Amino acid sequence: MSRRRSILLLAGLCLLAAVPAQAEPALSSDDLYTFRAPSRDGIGKTYFGREISQVMGHQGAAWLERRTRVVEETPDRVVEGMGLAPDAQVADIGAGTGYFTFRIAEAVPAGRVYAVDVQPEMLEVMHKRIERRAITNVTPVLGAEDDPKLPSESLDAALLVDAYHEFAHPFEMMQGIRRALRPGGRVFLIEYRGEDPRVPIKPLHKMTQAQAITELEAVGLRWVETLDMLPTQHFMVFEKPAED
Repeated sequence: MSRRRSILLLAGLCLLAAVPAQAEPALSSDDLYTFRAPSRDGIGKTYFGREISQVMGHQGAAWLERRTRVVEETPDRVVEGMGLAPDAQVADIGAGTGYFTFRIAEAVPAGRVYAVDVQPEMLEVMHKRIERRAITNVTPVLGAEDDPKLPSESLDAALLVDAYHEFAHPFEMMQGIRRALRPGGRVFLIEYRGEDPRVPIKPLHKMTQAQAITELEAVGLRWVETLDMLPTQHFMVFEKPAED
């Protein structure tokens, strides 16, 4: 090979190396949502084949505070299972009346709990309880249906109890939660077990472990484990990869 041809070949290879590789197309909501006639308890919008359920409005606040819930859902066991540091920054997503928020606040006396809900009426109830109890480490946050309105990389953990299956925009919401987590931060997803027909909850208000893993992995969260520690619910643990 002549010296001139070698120089030209080397120059061509350098040019190829300088061209960035074609990035894989990112998932978008247009790729993931489909629509059909709503079922009795659904909104007619499906995500990875699951119809999204209707939202329980603020009119059902009493259901969140029912006396039997402490036995049915063992909330103290949930908070203990999160393994939070005393100074942890935690979001309670779909916080409602603060049933879990105030339990988490006790577990993180040097930390903070961001109580996120999309219904102003729920947050009004929470504001009154914060004032009445003189709690200083809870911040109510009015989120949007597609955005939790939380700062980037501000959280050590996020808890979602019986709320995720009602998200009208699950892909966008979980993207927002993922952004709000610090690398290595965790999502604790609590949902009634969809695999168990004995659980007396409407089907659209339950989730299988397989479905939950599919949906949360779609936004880049890694499934860590599912703990068998609750009477009728999954306790699923997901993590934001540390390299993010």
